[in-house]
Amino acid sequence: MSLSETIKHEARALGFDAVGISRVVPSPQRTDAGDQPDPLPASSPPSGGEGRGEGTSCLFVERLMEWLRRGYHGVMAWMERDPQRRADPTLVLPGCRSVISVGMNYFTGQQANEGPGYGRIASYAWGHDYHRVLGNRLEQLEDRIKALAPKARTRSYVDTGPVMEKAWAQQAGLGWIGKHTNLVSTQFGSWLLLGEILTTLDLDPDEPAEDLCGTCALCIKACPTGAIVEPYVVDARRCVSYLTIELRSSEEAIPDDLAIKMGNRIFGCDDCLDICPYNIQAQPTEEPAFRATPLTLAPSLQELAELDEPSFTAMFHKSPIRRTKLAGLRRNVSIACDNESRHQAAISLSAPNQAPSLCHSKSVSL
Repeated sequence: MSLSETIKHEARALGFDAVGISRVVPSPQRTDAGDQPDPLPASSPPSGGEGRGEGTSCLFVERLMEWLRRGYHGVMAWMERDPQRRADPTLVLPGCRSVISVGMNYFTGQQANEGPGYGRIASYAWGHDYHRVLGNRLEQLEDRIKALAPKARTRSYVDTGPVMEKAWAQQAGLGWIGKHTNLVSTQFGSWLLLGEILTTLDLDPDEPAEDLCGTCALCIKACPTGAIVEPYVVDARRCVSYLTIELRSSEEAIPDDLAIKMGNRIFGCDDCLDICPYNIQAQPTEEPAFRATPLTLAPSLQELAELDEPSFTAMFHKSPIRRTKLAGLRRNVSIACDNESRHQAAISLSAPNQAPSLCHSKSVSL
């Protein structure tokens, strides 16, 4: 096998379900935030053909700058810092020639409890923190690469570094960036968690994935808050994932019109992913770390509202949910309880004998 094929074989042996390689060819003329070229239309999807990587850095930064210009990043200030570095891996790892993109299937096939009194957690957070699961295996893959090519330099990331991982994953053939801006795979649907290794090795690239969304707009229609403002463009400030995770501030910081539409979602949102027709091909993961627990599959709003700091830390120490911190989770739970109270009040008006809500927002202290 070639070195590229050997690396892919090692990646699959470590439990990665998808692996591909893209070639890094930086743009010959780099622009900065103060002198940007006319950006490509933000609604135009990645073509998937950029000459196996040639010019992709320029293309990525143009789209990123247009998104930032519109203010769609909200309070995520790190997105603004040095966008050229985010788009060009050679500024992250000098001499970078290739990006090895990997994906792990996290679809469990389990169903969340949507009954009264329960919150909803995005399925990627049902099990252990994917940053650790993928990160540990990427470190092992780096070790194997260095054993195969001792002079190679590598650097790995799992959603934590200045790398546009979805764009490079598309270039590596893992899938395409759908209209909801998440990666879609013909084999795994919407359920791939991504990581990557930057390397100075000049590896054989894979064919970029072709955009297969066509005229489908189900994900746009499914978004509860209208965050997908046009195909391939998300205003993060309206996204439930942003509101429940990234916006770490008081309950009052979330506008009422958005809070009402959050429903019972207390950590992230799967609506635009669930609806994708390509999910019909998805098979449950064999990775035990991603399996749901009784807590994450059916989180009791009242029990979560009563958590103290030690209980929160013990309950979520292996979970990405700890990112919200206790105050953030309490805020989200309070909103979910208020929304359930509104829903039950509306039902009571039309059906006076309806059973009362199992969630009491007055029990939530912020």
